[in-house]
Amino acid sequence: MATPPCVAVATSGGRDSTALLHCTLAQARPLGVEVWALHVHHGLMPEADAWHAQVERQAKRWGARFAAERLTGTPAKGDSVEAWAREGRYAALARLARKAGCGLVLLAHHRRDQAETWLLQALRGAGSAGLSAMPLRAERDGLVWCRPWLDYPREAIEAYVRRHRLRVVDDTSNLDPRFGRGRLRSSVWPALQAAFPQVDTVLAMAARHAQSAQALADEAAAADALLVLDGEGLRLASWQALPPARRANVLRAWLQQRLGQGAPQTLVDRLLTEAPGIGPARWPAPGAVVLRRRGVLSVQPEPGPTGRRQRPS
Repeated sequence: MATPPCVAVATSGGRDSTALLHCTLAQARPLGVEVWALHVHHGLMPEADAWHAQVERQAKRWGARFAAERLTGTPAKGDSVEAWAREGRYAALARLARKAGCGLVLLAHHRRDQAETWLLQALRGAGSAGLSAMPLRAERDGLVWCRPWLDYPREAIEAYVRRHRLRVVDDTSNLDPRFGRGRLRSSVWPALQAAFPQVDTVLAMAARHAQSAQALADEAAAADALLVLDGEGLRLASWQALPPARRANVLRAWLQQRLGQGAPQTLVDRLLTEAPGIGPARWPAPGAVVLRRRGVLSVQPEPGPTGRRQRPS
C-alpha cells in the first residue's frame, strides 16, 4: 500500500504553533494527508519537560503523529544563546522531518514576527539579505520550509486560539530582557506600536521590499560572476571594470559562496579598497584567508592548529 503524503508542523506548544497544528490537521484530514507534530526540547527552561509532554499528548489526541528531539550541549562562551537555540532547532527539525518522510515543514511565524525580525536586523546594521527577514517559502537541507501565516496579524491567531479553546504553553523567556527579541517585545514594541499602530504591516512590507532588492542583487551577481570568475578565483582586472555597486555586489556573493557564510562588512570594505593593488597580499576571513596572487583573488583554508589546511565549510 502506498505511503500517504505527509506534512510536518514545527510545534513548540506556544500559541502560534499550536494553532497552526490544529488548523493543519483540520485541512489535511479530508485530503488524506498525514500530519506530524515535530517538537524540539531545547533544555534551557525548567518547564521544558512539561511542555514536551503537553505537546505530545495534545498532538496524539488530535490525531497527529509525534516526534521530538532534545538538543545536547550548550552555547560556547560568548556565543548567543538565541543563535545557538535557533541553529540547533532547525537542524533538529530537519532530522525529524527526514526521518518521518515529510518533505514539507510548516512554521508558525506571523506578521509581528516578521516585523520584529526586520527591526532586529536593522539594529544590527544588516544589508538587504538580513532585512529580507524570513521568507514565505525556502528550500534548505533537502526540505521545503513554509510560513503560511507570515502575512497574517498576530490578532487573527489569538482569535483562532480563543475560538477553539486551545491549550497553549506560556513561555516567559519570550519576554526575557537578557535576549534581544525579549527586550524588543517587553520594552520597545509596546511604545512603538502606541506611536505607530501600523508598525507590523509597515515593517513586514519593508521586508518584502528587501526581498525583492536581494533577488535582483542575486541575479546581477550571477550574471557578473560569468565575467569576473576564473574557476574559484576572482579576476581583478575584470572585476575592476564593473561599476562600483556591481563590484561590491559580486564580491559579497563570491565571498559568501567561498566562505559558506556571509562575509563581514569590514572584510568587504577592505577588499574594495585594497584588492586592486599590486603584488601578493592576504586578508583574514572567517575560517580562511583571502589571497591576491597574479591578479587573482582566491579564498584558501586557514591553517589548522597542527599546521594542516582547514577547508572553510
